Amino acid sequence: MATTAGSGGAVSARRRPAARVRTAAADLPVARVAVDMPLAHLDRPFDYLVPESLAERAVAGCRVRVRFAGQLTGGFILDRVATSDHSGRLAFLERVVSPEPVLSPEVAALAREVADRYAGTLADVLRLAVPPRHAGVEQSAAPSAPPPPRPGRPGPGGWARYGAGPAFLTALTQGRAPRAVWTALPGTGWPEEIARAAATAAAAGRGSLVVVPDARDLALIDTALARTLGPGHHTCLAAGLGPAERYRRWLEVRRGAVRVVAGTRAAMFAPVQDLGLVVVWDDGDDLHAEPRAPYPHAREVLALRAHRARAAALIGGFARTAEATSLVASGWAAAVTADRATVRRHAPLVQATGDDSELARDAAARSARVPSLALRTAREGLTRGPVLVQVPRRGYLGAVACVGCGSRASCPDCGGPLAVEARDAPARCRWCGHLAGQWQCPGCGGSRMRAVVAGARRTAEELARAFPGAKVLTSGGTDVLTSVPPEPAVVVATPGAEPGVANGYTAAVLLDGWALLGRPGLDAAQEALRRWMNAAALVVPGSQGGRVTVVAEASLPTVQAFIRWDPVTHAERELAERSALGFPPAVRMASLTGPPEAVEDLLGALVLPQPAEVLGPVDMVGDSAAPGADGAQQQVRALVRIPRAQAAVLATALRTAQGVRSARKAGGQVRVQIDPAAPV
Repeated sequence: MATTAGSGGAVSARRRPAARVRTAAADLPVARVAVDMPLAHLDRPFDYLVPESLAERAVAGCRVRVRFAGQLTGGFILDRVATSDHSGRLAFLERVVSPEPVLSPEVAALAREVADRYAGTLADVLRLAVPPRHAGVEQSAAPSAPPPPRPGRPGPGGWARYGAGPAFLTALTQGRAPRAVWTALPGTGWPEEIARAAATAAAAGRGSLVVVPDARDLALIDTALARTLGPGHHTCLAAGLGPAERYRRWLEVRRGAVRVVAGTRAAMFAPVQDLGLVVVWDDGDDLHAEPRAPYPHAREVLALRAHRARAAALIGGFARTAEATSLVASGWAAAVTADRATVRRHAPLVQATGDDSELARDAAARSARVPSLALRTAREGLTRGPVLVQVPRRGYLGAVACVGCGSRASCPDCGGPLAVEARDAPARCRWCGHLAGQWQCPGCGGSRMRAVVAGARRTAEELARAFPGAKVLTSGGTDVLTSVPPEPAVVVATPGAEPGVANGYTAAVLLDGWALLGRPGLDAAQEALRRWMNAAALVVPGSQGGRVTVVAEASLPTVQAFIRWDPVTHAERELAERSALGFPPAVRMASLTGPPEAVEDLLGALVLPQPAEVLGPVDMVGDSAAPGADGAQQQVRALVRIPRAQAAVLATALRTAQGVRSARKAGGQVRVQIDPAAPV
């Protein structure tokens, strides 16, 4: 075996024929390659010689195959240089997969910064940033084309309802880079307002990138952009397109044929040319968090893009997150909100079932799952049109208990929680799948069960009995409705699956508020408010008779913020509480999850400055999987937090420690997440 050196160190490779080891190698150009090798200690570019036969095809940004550690692997050319800093012998590029420069310098630099920000590797980020190649599409796609003609500048439209809205559009027209956190008014006008912002940037000759949580929101944005910009000015990127069509559209963006792009999370790295505006809608939705390493969040990635490209940024939603509020508090962004009089004109009337007036009328207002106020709201709404009922959980019965003693029903085999999947179906274990048809309570010996947690399908059955003759529709899980006709019906939906209706719902009932507020997570309160406001925004304004009833304790701050339709004050309070407790976004926090020995090993290799604090490790406990079942290894989690001013120090220390473990091939994989969505 020969030893071939890259720019960062020596790697082994097969001995090459003498003809390939040229005496004039010093005269050949050098390609700096990002090798597809997600090992932390090899997270750096490597230098390879470019043979004469590949000199024209091996351009910066193209895909190549190289020999690394004796094996052929893929990579991207980051740059071409005349000489290498490495003093040893360099290997040659094996071949150019395609001369198409799919990795632009802007996206390559962004990927490096995202990897550093999230203590990950460049190879992992590039897998997210550049879609897999589709050779047929690449060969048949049209070559680079000039950008479409600039559209005319649209009027302010709905932005006139916000105090700083017209000023934001004016700054876009002048080619400046305003950054705003936008608290949208309830209703269906938000896609049109985003489209107007994108059209304003396009009229100034700049590109736009809009990222939304899911395909339903993307369809709304697509329609609004087509209506505002006209045909041929924008494209949409989504996984549902299929690999060939998605790659074709992505190439159009990379080649500059389209400069306005909308998409879901994966589109946050879209190579939009001359980027002038980035938009994130509903940044609190967990669909914006990438589930693959290094787990970047679309809001953070697009904020980095806006900073690097000197582009405008718009972070919007009906609710507001503590993370977005921290951007306003730091001065990075300005708030775009409507005054209270305008909010009152557009918001529905919100009531809680647990307030004093309702308790005087209905003694079971706090204990009943569907109190009389909720039934009255739904009944009155059905006389005028469709009524939305939001249920936090899908399925039938998510948890059951013994009728006699009230203890939770558990699996006799593994001890996991039992659930019922359909009417008249036997209980089944949520951990091991065991059917508990002959279940018997170990405490009192009883065999009858009662519902503890009802899902959307069970709720639909109950409402069908409560409103005989009314049409009852369900939306959630794999059966999500995109829209419903504007006729009387009860629509039972899980959060995020609420279908739209042309003229808005006449009323909404939000059940099981305790389930959302009692979630075990740092973001439970703001997530409950976000889900409630997203559902209530589909209801007609209170001036038109729109009413919303939330089944929750009226005195809770989150419920009060919902009743007042005041997400800004709630987010500011949430940020203040997190600052006092030392949680993100007030500090930078890293979550380390894995086998106990591996987590302890990583903590031992971690070199942190004095302000850093380590919490844990503690055992991971959850009801979605049985601890130790099916040979599963015990998992623990440790939290490391540090003042936000030293965030880069924490990320660098984690990357270094992971590199040490990777170099010595330490056993056990540790999942490292920076600022996880729910660290507690």
